[in-house]
Amino acid sequence: MHLLLVILLFLEAQLCVQSSDSNSPSGENLSTNGLPFPWSKVRLPNYIVPVHYHLLIHPNLTSLRFNGSVKIEIDVKNNTNWVVLHSKNLRIFTATVLDEHEAHLSDKVLSVLEYPAHEQIAIFSPKILTSGEKYFLYLEFGAPLSDGFYGFYKSTYKTKAGETRFLASTHFEPTSARMALPCFDEPIFKANYTVRIRRDPSHIALSNMPLEQTVEIGNGLFEDQFEVSVKMSSYLLAFIVCDFRSVSGMTATGINISIYAVPEKWHQTRYALEAALRLLEFYEQYFNILYPLPKLDLIAIPDFQAGAMENWGLTTYRETSLLYDPDISSASDKLWVTMVIGHELAHQWFGNLVTMEWWNDLWLNEGFARYMEFVSLEAVYPELKVEDHFLDTCFGAIGRDSLNSSRPISSLAENPTQIEEMFDTVSYDKGACILHMLRNFLTNEGFQSGIIRYLRRFSYSNARNEDLWDSLIKTCSEEEFTAGEYCYSSTQATKNAYHFAGEHIDLKEMMYTWTLQKGIPLITVKWKERKLYIGQERFLKIVLPDDPSWHSLQEGYLWHIPLSYKTSHSDYEKKHILTTKSDVLTLDEKVDWVKLNSDMNGYYIIHYDEEGWNALTELLRVNHTALSFKDRASLIHNAFQLVTAGRLSLNRALDLISYLKSETHNVPLLQGLGYLQSFYKLIEKRNIADITHNLKTYILQYFRDVIDKQSWSDDGMVSDRRLREEVLSLACDLDYPPCLEKAKKLYNSWVESNGTISLPTDVSETVYMVGAQDDSGWAYLLEKYGLSMCETEKSKFLSALASSKDSEKLSRLLRLGMDGTLIKTQNLPSLIYLVARNPVGHFLAWDFVTKHWDELVEKFPLGSFGIREIIVGTVTQFSSTEELREVEDFFKSITEQVSQLRVIQVATENVEKNIMWLSRNLESMRTWLQQRLD
Repeated sequence: MHLLLVILLFLEAQLCVQSSDSNSPSGENLSTNGLPFPWSKVRLPNYIVPVHYHLLIHPNLTSLRFNGSVKIEIDVKNNTNWVVLHSKNLRIFTATVLDEHEAHLSDKVLSVLEYPAHEQIAIFSPKILTSGEKYFLYLEFGAPLSDGFYGFYKSTYKTKAGETRFLASTHFEPTSARMALPCFDEPIFKANYTVRIRRDPSHIALSNMPLEQTVEIGNGLFEDQFEVSVKMSSYLLAFIVCDFRSVSGMTATGINISIYAVPEKWHQTRYALEAALRLLEFYEQYFNILYPLPKLDLIAIPDFQAGAMENWGLTTYRETSLLYDPDISSASDKLWVTMVIGHELAHQWFGNLVTMEWWNDLWLNEGFARYMEFVSLEAVYPELKVEDHFLDTCFGAIGRDSLNSSRPISSLAENPTQIEEMFDTVSYDKGACILHMLRNFLTNEGFQSGIIRYLRRFSYSNARNEDLWDSLIKTCSEEEFTAGEYCYSSTQATKNAYHFAGEHIDLKEMMYTWTLQKGIPLITVKWKERKLYIGQERFLKIVLPDDPSWHSLQEGYLWHIPLSYKTSHSDYEKKHILTTKSDVLTLDEKVDWVKLNSDMNGYYIIHYDEEGWNALTELLRVNHTALSFKDRASLIHNAFQLVTAGRLSLNRALDLISYLKSETHNVPLLQGLGYLQSFYKLIEKRNIADITHNLKTYILQYFRDVIDKQSWSDDGMVSDRRLREEVLSLACDLDYPPCLEKAKKLYNSWVESNGTISLPTDVSETVYMVGAQDDSGWAYLLEKYGLSMCETEKSKFLSALASSKDSEKLSRLLRLGMDGTLIKTQNLPSLIYLVARNPVGHFLAWDFVTKHWDELVEKFPLGSFGIREIIVGTVTQFSSTEELREVEDFFKSITEQVSQLRVIQVATENVEKNIMWLSRNLESMRTWLQQRLD
C-alpha cells in the first residue's frame, strides 16, 4: 500500500516540475527500490537552491561511525514536489520537509529515493513547494567513517610509546561533501553553514569558523557550537575531531592563526606559523581585500592523499607539507612547505572568496593559487629563490602539453572521475605559466589591479573563464586609450581592444587561444640579416611534419602570442604580438644573435634555423653571461625538447650544453645535468652496456669540478644547497668513488651513534641511499622508518629503501605499502613510483600494479592523483614496443573501468615518446660519446 501511494504521488508530481529541466522519469534511471528516479542528469536541477545548512555531526572514535542531522533552508525557484540533492554511502534515517515556521508539511513519513549512479537522492513532498516560499529540508543520517581519504574519514597515528590513536577528518574537494552529509554538492550552490560537533572530553573539535560555545550534553559528551560561516561552496566545508596540540599567533589585522599537529610533533609547527602569518599579511595587501574570517587554522593530518586542501578557515595538509624540523628538514623541504602554505592561503581568495562556476574552469582556482605561490614567496621570502623553481613548473607543463593527450585548460568535466582528472599539470602548472605570461604582458601593476577588480566583482559568488578577462582591463576614455593606457576603450568601436606596443589587442580573444585549445605553440625563426621570419605551429613530440597525420593535428590551431626578444645590440627586450601563422620582423640593425622568449616569460617553444642555433651556441661558449640564467636554462630546455620531437639533432643539443663547465648558476646547470641523467636512466634500463658506461664516464669526467667542489654540509644560499643535493645524489648514483666513500663514512657514523647525530640535511637522503645497499644498512633504515616521528625524514628513508638493488627487498616494500600499517597507504603511489624508477624494480612495479589493480582502485578512486601517479609512474621508463604492447593490452583488459581516464593515453604516449627517442638518437649518442671520450 505504501509503495503504491509513493508511485501515484510520484506520477502526480511530474506535473509540478518544470519541463525545461528535462527531468521527466527515464526507464533507465531507476532508484535502488526499483522506482523511477525523477531526475536524469548528473548535475542537479537549479530550481531549488540551498541558503543555510544547520549541521550536527557526532563521530564516534571507538565504533568509527558517525551520525548526524542537517536542516537545510532552501529557496524554491520553480514549483515542484521533488527535492533532488547529493548523498553517497550515507544511510538516511529520516527525511522531512518543513515550512518557513518549521512546521511539517506532511504527517506522513517521506520516502527517499536513491540513485547511486549519480550519487543523488530525491525526497518527495506531497504538498507542492511553491516558488518564492522558504522551506527547510531536515534529514537524519549515519555511516561508517570512510576508510579512504575522502568524505568524513578516519585517520590514525602512533605515539612514541606505540599506542595507535584515532581522529576523524574531512576532505570534500571535489565531490565528497556528499559522503559526510546530504547536500547540494556543486560549487555554484553557495550557502552559509552553522556547525555543531559532538565529542568526548579527551578530544577537540575544529571547523571553518571559531568556536562560539561548548555545552555539556550528558553521557560524558560535549557539543561544540561554531559561529555561522560566510557564504561558501560545499567542498570548502570542513570539520575535524582529534587530540592535537597547537601554536598560535596574530596577524597585524587581528586574524588568529593556529598550526595543529600530533602532540609529539608539536615542535615542528613553529616555521609554518611564521610563514602563514607573513604570507596572509602579504595577500591582504596584494589583493587589497582583508581575509574575511576571524581565524585561520592549518592542521597536519597523518593520513592525507593530496598535498593540502584550502577549506575556508581550516586548511588541511599532509605532514610533509606543513611540518618543518630544522634538524632534519632540508632547504628543499623548507621551500616545499612554504610554497604549499602560500598556495593554500592564496585559495582563501582565489577559490574560496571567488569560486569557479563549474569544474571545467578549475584552473581559475588552481592555476591562480599555483602562480601566487611564486608571487608571494618572491616578495616575502626572496632568499628561497622561488623564481628558480618556476621555470621547472613551466617545463613540466610543456612536457604534458606537447603530447596529443593533453587537453585545453578549460575542459569539459561532468562526472566525479572526469572532475578528479582536472586536478592535473594543465590546471595547475600550465594555468600558472599563462598567468605569468599575461602578467608580463599587462605589467605587474596592470595585472594586480585587474585581479583585484575580479575578486571584488565576484566576491562570495562564482565566476567563469571569460569573467576574468572582462575584469583584467579597466575601462577608460578614448583619449586615455589612444595615449596607450592599459585599459579598454569605452567606445563600442574598440570595446575589447587593448593598447600594446602600438597595436590594439582583443585580450579576451587572445586568452581564449590559450585556454580553449590544447597544446603549446612552436615558434620557428629564420634569421636573414635584419629580417626575422617568424612562424607558428602546434608543437608535438611524437608526430613529425612528414607524418601523414601531422597536418590534421595542426588544423585550427592558432595562438595570439606575446613575443619578446633580445639581440646582441639591445639592452632591453622588444615585444611583438603574433596573431597569424607567419610574420616578418625588421631589426633596427644587423646583429650577431637573437634570443626569443626573454627570461622564459612566454609559454612557447622556440626553434631557430641553423644560423640562429650556431650563433647562440657560440655565444654560450664565449660569453654565456650575455644571457640571463633563465634564458640559458630555457635554451637548453628548448633544444632537448626539439631533439625529443625529432626537430633538432642530438649532437646540436649536446654541443649547446658543452659550455656548462663554465656555468655557475644552478638552474641551467641542473637543467643540462637533468637531461643527461634522464638519458642515462633510459639507456641503462635497455641494458646497452657500452653507451651506459660511456655516458656515465662522460658525466663524471665533464662535471667532476662541479661535483668535487660540493661540501657535505648545509652551508650556503638555498640555490647552492639545492645544487649540492642534486649533484651529490647523481654522483653517488653513478658510483663516483669519492662520493660513495664520503657517504658511507657519514652513514657509518650515523649508525654508530644510533641515529642520534644530525646528518647534513641536504645530503642525508644520498647518505641513506648509499647505506641501504647492503643487508644490514637496509634493515636498519627500515627499523628507523618505523620509529621516526618526522614524515620528512621518513620520506627520505623510504626513497633510500626503494633504491636497493635487491628485488626481494623491493617486493617486500611493495607488500608493506599495500598492507598500510608500517608504510601508510597515502605513501603507496609514491612508493610504487620509487620502485619503478629503480632499474631493478622497473618491471616489478608494473607487475605489482597489474596484479593488484582492483585493490589499488579500492584505495584510490579512478581519476585521483594517486591512481594517476601509479599509472604514469610505473610506465614512465618503458621504452620498447613489447612493453608498449603489454601496457596497451592491460588497459584494454579493463577498458570498461578506465575508458574515461585521460591518463591512460598520457601514459602510452610517454612510452611511444621513449621508443622514438631511442630509435632516433641511440646511434648519435654512441658516436658523440666515443668522439668526446677519445
